[in-house]
Amino acid sequence: MNGAQVYLIRHGDTGEALKGRFVGRQDVPLSSLGQRQSAALGQCSELKSCKEAFCSPMLRVRETVGHSKLDLLCRQDEDLREIDFGRWEGLSFSEISRDFPAEVDCWARLKPDFRFPEGETYADFLQRIQQAAERIARTAASQSAPLAIFAHGGVIRALICQWLGLPAKHYLLFEVEPASVSAVRLFGDQGVLVRLNDLGHLGELPS
Repeated sequence: MNGAQVYLIRHGDTGEALKGRFVGRQDVPLSSLGQRQSAALGQCSELKSCKEAFCSPMLRVRETVGHSKLDLLCRQDEDLREIDFGRWEGLSFSEISRDFPAEVDCWARLKPDFRFPEGETYADFLQRIQQAAERIARTAASQSAPLAIFAHGGVIRALICQWLGLPAKHYLLFEVEPASVSAVRLFGDQGVLVRLNDLGHLGELPS
C-alpha cells in the first residue's frame, strides 16, 4: 500500500494544575512528567525514521521536540497553534458550564460561526487547519521518509477529520492524549487512519 506516512504527536503533559482545563493560547511549559514522556517519544523507531517535522510554535510543543532529541528538521507553522479559547482559557468544563451556559450550548452544536468568548471562531480555526493540512500533504508527497507533526490535541483531531473527509463536528470524537502518537497514510489530500492515540512507547510512565 503506497501513500505518504504522517505521524501526529501531541505534546507531553503540562502538569496536574492544568488537567481538565481549557488550555489553548496559554504558552505553558511541560511538566517534569511531560519531559520524561517526550524523551520516551525519542525512542520510537517509527519517529526515528522521520527526517522532517511540522511543529506548532508554542512552548509545550517546542519542548516536546527538544526533549525527544529526535534528529529532525522542524518547520514551525503558526496554523498548528491550538485554538484560542478566549475567556475560557484556564477554566474547567464545570466552571465554563456555570459561567457561560448559553455559549456552551452553542459550542456543543459546533456551528462554524461560534466564537469562544473573546477568542477564535470555530470557522477561523478550521480554515487554518485546512491550510496546514494542504501544506503538510504537499510536503509529505514529496518526501521519501515519513513526516512528523508535533501539535496539540484539538489540532490533531481536526487534521484527522480533514484528511479523512469527516464533518468537522466529529473532531471531538477522537481521544488524543499527551505524548500520544497517531498516524495517517495520505494519498494526495485524502488519508486513511492507521493509528490513533498510541501510548505504547510510554511504558510504565503515566499518560
